Amino acid sequence: MTARIARVQNWTRKLFHGPQALAFLPAAVLAAFWLGGEPFLVVAALGMPLLFVFTGHSAEPTAGSPIDPDSDFVNMAGAAELAEKALQRARGANLATGCILLELDGFSDVAERAGAATADSMRDLSLSRLRNTLRRGDHAVRLSDNRFMILLAPSLRLDLEALLQLATRLQSSVEEPALIEHATRYLSASVGFCGSSRLLDDATGKQMLEAAQVALAEAITNGPSAIRAWSENMRAAHRDQTSLKSEIDRALANGQIQPWFQPQVCTSTGAISGVEALARWIHPERGIVPPAQFLRVLEETGKMQRLSEVILQHALTALRSWDQAGLSIPRVSVNFSDSELRDPRLVERIQWELDRFGLTPQRLGIEVLETVIAGAPEGVVARNIVTLGEMGCHIDLDDFGTGHASITSLRRFKVHRLKIDRSFVTRVDRDEDQHRMLAAILGMADRLGLETLAEGVESVGEHALLAQLGCDHVQGFGIARPMPPDQMVDWATEHAERIAGAHRLGRSSG
Repeated sequence: MTARIARVQNWTRKLFHGPQALAFLPAAVLAAFWLGGEPFLVVAALGMPLLFVFTGHSAEPTAGSPIDPDSDFVNMAGAAELAEKALQRARGANLATGCILLELDGFSDVAERAGAATADSMRDLSLSRLRNTLRRGDHAVRLSDNRFMILLAPSLRLDLEALLQLATRLQSSVEEPALIEHATRYLSASVGFCGSSRLLDDATGKQMLEAAQVALAEAITNGPSAIRAWSENMRAAHRDQTSLKSEIDRALANGQIQPWFQPQVCTSTGAISGVEALARWIHPERGIVPPAQFLRVLEETGKMQRLSEVILQHALTALRSWDQAGLSIPRVSVNFSDSELRDPRLVERIQWELDRFGLTPQRLGIEVLETVIAGAPEGVVARNIVTLGEMGCHIDLDDFGTGHASITSLRRFKVHRLKIDRSFVTRVDRDEDQHRMLAAILGMADRLGLETLAEGVESVGEHALLAQLGCDHVQGFGIARPMPPDQMVDWATEHAERIAGAHRLGRSSG
């Protein structure tokens, strides 16, 4: 009986499905009126909707219809379902599809400066711009406050080049300046995508979405405004990243993650003026894990504060051991991220560590990114930086020139030294524009009474010119590469002998 009903449904569905139904319905109603008058007309008018429900006509979408036209926002489970539908539609037509993810950066700044309502307007405008850029049949939804998903309609030509061109157009559309409430707002977009042709034949929509997520994570790491396509190599890297996440706690606990130290040298005397502690993971099987790789894992797992504790303890241990060995290393500098500086107990913890090792606050440098100072006029971050400076710690403004710190901020946060970003140092001895830019920065610092340190010095020519321009300190591969604390003893001893020899040679020649 069930099979017979199914056959009847299938026959009537074919009869009423498609354009032919538009011609059949008026004729059926007119025939009913001719045959039976108004009673038959009423029966036909009431019966036709029931017949459509019986055939399941409304449950089968056409090939060009959007996947979910009623929602602008979906969660990840819904996104995976939509991706599966898009993939099945494409396979059914023997065509290709793809998933493109965009993550927009800048909404938090807009909300902070202009309010949450303005940020919401920017989100709506961004989604509208994406939809206006898409082709007919493509589908765009929002996955979170700043992440959007595009599923592409089945297409014959959807290779890497076509996907890259579409991703670039989408990125350009949302990065176009927007005039909202009499002010121009700006966003940047990182893009990751995966085409179905790059997946296995039995891959699911969820796997296509996950592949696009991996590509987007890679784009964000290389951002801002980076675009990345998913590949099998990326899958392997993602597996490695996932593996590192499972090992990070053990690595912090058993000493696999420790600081290596890069010397900083005074340009006037050549003496060591300090060292910077740089986190290194010495993995028992992988060897040295690249910092960019494991620092991202620490951020994703919320372990940055634990990292700062480990690095600070090892750095102060090394500094005390160098004192005992008779080395003259005035200061060790440690990097603190924005999340670490938000710890209300940070000052108390640093003071306790200094007391435990018997060191004065002047022996510790606190390196803070320029972007952190520019974005923290008030609150816990500002109080911590100011209090550490008042305590006697040496405040270094890291990557100077890449953010938007004001001169007022430099004074308010009691910054001692500007660490000039390597982008201003590279080829400064051969590039006249670089030369002028660096001279302007050094001149400003001199007038403000701030010390300067140039990062990324890699050649003798760069070192010499920086000294001539009045830069106080230099750091980079041209001086020394980061090294473990025990190697630092040998390097510092040899460096002191070279400096003494140069002084003796200068006196004898004079």
